[in-house]
Amino acid sequence: MKVAVIKYNAGNIYSVDYALKRLGIDAVITSDKEQLLKADKVIFPGVGEAATTMEHLHKNNLDTFIKELKQPVLGICLGMQLMCNHSEEGNADCLDIFHVNVKKFSRTSHAEKVPHMGWNTITDTNSGLFKGFTKEEYVYFVHSFYVPLNEYTAAQTDYILPFSAALHKDNFYATQFHPEKSGSVGERILRNFLDL
Repeated sequence: MKVAVIKYNAGNIYSVDYALKRLGIDAVITSDKEQLLKADKVIFPGVGEAATTMEHLHKNNLDTFIKELKQPVLGICLGMQLMCNHSEEGNADCLDIFHVNVKKFSRTSHAEKVPHMGWNTITDTNSGLFKGFTKEEYVYFVHSFYVPLNEYTAAQTDYILPFSAALHKDNFYATQFHPEKSGSVGERILRNFLDL
């Protein structure tokens, strides 16, 4: 199986690559469109800022290219947010694969910290990513912006308010949390993605 990780100006690519290696997958890390098209699965990771990352994708014609991929694509963290319509982070127009906007967390009390960082549960899972899940599971989050619950929500989490922990539409899958940092639960999610 050929797995490609999209290389662009956002971090976290190598921790995704390391997680795939633990699953016996030697992924190619590339921005080469030919290699991405040949891949059986594509992962769109990300840690960074939405507006500057969208500028980079646009400059390299990756914005329209990603939307046209036909194989299963997994967006992670910023990758998920960039798959949405618009982000309040830098007032950025994004890829609009998921027709929903990304919002900034607003604290309602002093006890609530932003970014949302650490382990939290995912519930209401309903996608091939969560095959075999029968109860709440803990996964690892680091984010200051969130995707509200919507028609594409494939899992949800509650922090300050309920929000989308994962999204799914057609061949596009996405997680707000980091499966590559979520221990055995994250490994199961990555394995499920590879098995799609």
